[in-house]
Amino acid sequence: MYKLTKTKLVSASRHHPTRGGAAHQFAKELTETAKLALPMVLTQAGQIAMMTTDIAFIGRISAEALAAAALAGRFYLISLTLGAGLMSAIAPLAAQAFGADNPSIVRRALRMGLWTALILSVPIMASALQGERILLALGQDPVVAQLAQQYLSGLAWGAAPALWFLAIRGFMGSVNRPQPVFWITMAAIPLNALLVYTLTYGKFGLPPLGIFGAGLSTTLVNCGTFLASAYFAAKRQPFRDYHVFAHLWRFDWPVLRQLIATGAPISIASLIESGLFWATSLLAGVISTNALAAHQIAVQVAAILYMINFGVGMAAAVRVGHAVGRNDPAGINRANLAAMLVGIAIAATLTLAVIVARFEIAELFLVGSADDANATISLTARLLLVGAILFVTDAAQCVATGSLRGLKDTRMPLLFAAIAWWLIGLSLSYLLGLKIGLGAVGIWIGLSTGTSVYAALLVLRFQYLAKRACCHR
Repeated sequence: MYKLTKTKLVSASRHHPTRGGAAHQFAKELTETAKLALPMVLTQAGQIAMMTTDIAFIGRISAEALAAAALAGRFYLISLTLGAGLMSAIAPLAAQAFGADNPSIVRRALRMGLWTALILSVPIMASALQGERILLALGQDPVVAQLAQQYLSGLAWGAAPALWFLAIRGFMGSVNRPQPVFWITMAAIPLNALLVYTLTYGKFGLPPLGIFGAGLSTTLVNCGTFLASAYFAAKRQPFRDYHVFAHLWRFDWPVLRQLIATGAPISIASLIESGLFWATSLLAGVISTNALAAHQIAVQVAAILYMINFGVGMAAAVRVGHAVGRNDPAGINRANLAAMLVGIAIAATLTLAVIVARFEIAELFLVGSADDANATISLTARLLLVGAILFVTDAAQCVATGSLRGLKDTRMPLLFAAIAWWLIGLSLSYLLGLKIGLGAVGIWIGLSTGTSVYAALLVLRFQYLAKRACCHR
């Protein structure tokens, strides 16, 4: 138990503030946040790299296949988000326990997360296998709906391992050791590319499976990443001393209730967000196939930046959770501010790069896929320009969301999500895009407005709670 004891001593030492001025303490917090956020951000970048690889290969099949992947991907993510939200609750619960030197709760939080993931994967798979019928009922083109079902038929079987991987990832991040997940993800990128290329186009003697092969490749990669992370959690230090798979069959109802109480609002808020982007995909599909394809590419870029921002948000949740666990109100504020600076800096830099390279980004997905690719490329570039505000404000909302999760405050963000994204964002997207006639550009003005409102509400909420914590110290 030497390693675990050492970990406990490191955590316990944080109960006492470092001597020196506030500037020195903040500089130390900024360094610790950056060290924690870097592998989390790179892991997110690796995840989105695999998703982008799938879309890039599919886009070279046809514009219809790309549009189908847009609908299928959004549809699948809406279902998967329900489980992913509950898995997100593992990190703040375990982080507070780590800050309070309570390894038992860390272990129990992961155990119940694994059970929850298994139970939720059943309806996720069932809905994916009925995707075509649902899309047809929503008025989508029959050809696109049929292709979308092929993609979903490959994706469906990877739901459980994908959620299990997220659960282990939350556990590792909560104890300040996110590096194994990063290296696993980096190893999965070339494997995913090889599998997508082989199964989609039928290489090395295998039959071409088309869009179904791209979905099946994702499932196989999900299985591999879960098995690798489970090995690290069970066999390698410092994780081995937590005995995370001990008494795996034992249900822990108190911890499960905490997981649900914290994670259910996260799931619903994430569903609201995913549902918003899927609803706007439906709006774009009503406009035209080219509008849907351009919208999907812009959404994919937004997803890349979001997942990177989400990595910084995860670091914020862990650092704020550690401060809560050691009863350090000043540390709560420092952790949030440090994460906000890191997140905004990264988002602003990447947004500038997207603006400069917006035409090249569009061409990456569409060159050679259709005769009217130039029109879609031009529209995509306009959407990326309009979405610049969204890309930056999304970073602020991700960090603020993570900080609030570190405080176990997840119910008010749910209300804010409903107001900002659906009442404001979707309404504006519909009005500007379809009624006023701005098309896909109008949809993205609505998305940017809703995200900005959401970010502002979350920042104000954190400031209120942090101030109250300091007053009650």
